[in-house]
Amino acid sequence: AGSMSRNSSSGYDRLITVFSPEGRLYQIEYAFKAVKAAGITTVGVRGADSVCIVTQKKVAQGHSQDKLLDPSSVTHMYKVTETIGCVQTGHQADARAQIQRVRQEAAQFRYKYGYDMPPEVLAKRVADMNQVYTQHAGMRPYGVTMMLCGMDDEKGPQLFMCDPAGHYLGYKAVAAGQKDLEAKNMLEKKLKNAPTLSYDETIQMAITVLQSVLSADFKSSDIEVGVVNKESKGRFRQLDEAEIERHLVAISERD
Repeated sequence: AGSMSRNSSSGYDRLITVFSPEGRLYQIEYAFKAVKAAGITTVGVRGADSVCIVTQKKVAQGHSQDKLLDPSSVTHMYKVTETIGCVQTGHQADARAQIQRVRQEAAQFRYKYGYDMPPEVLAKRVADMNQVYTQHAGMRPYGVTMMLCGMDDEKGPQLFMCDPAGHYLGYKAVAAGQKDLEAKNMLEKKLKNAPTLSYDETIQMAITVLQSVLSADFKSSDIEVGVVNKESKGRFRQLDEAEIERHLVAISERD
């Protein structure tokens, strides 16, 4: 019993489904730490009729400091449906397991109702699935935060974030991962007067913020950029390196 009283968390962080006396779920908090521990930062920005999500692409990651790795096989960005894309920040093996499931859900919805799953419905579904892991023993939460972007037929561009605790919220702009707080502060300043962002401005703001908080000078191979915009019928796609380069040049010329 002595060991129980030494540290208020001990005993309560072993079992995922048990509240501590302070009303906390330690395992869930640790899942949030796992997202940060991956050492990647992601930024999403919603423009007037587009959304852009940007994340770091680190090829030599963790134990795989491998010169032989094929960089094209390293990604944190996934297409869920033709019109919804996401970035997974955190534990990449968990990310793939989650994305597999989410794609199934989206395909099922399409089959059952005859139209594409709206971004918010998908975000809610992901959050509902995440919540299950906070309540049942024998499963651990996914150590990932999913940032979703898509075009809603009625509401236009949408940006959502779903976390390991089962929250989901819509955002004008948001950040996840290691430097998320710094990025959010910067986005708040930049979006204070609710500017109307064009497609290019949306992309460049997302890249600029990520670049600033990491105090890095990106090469086009250092980041992944995903976009949806009205022009291309709301299709989600990733920019290729030439397009990313064009935006990086525009940013450096502007500064």
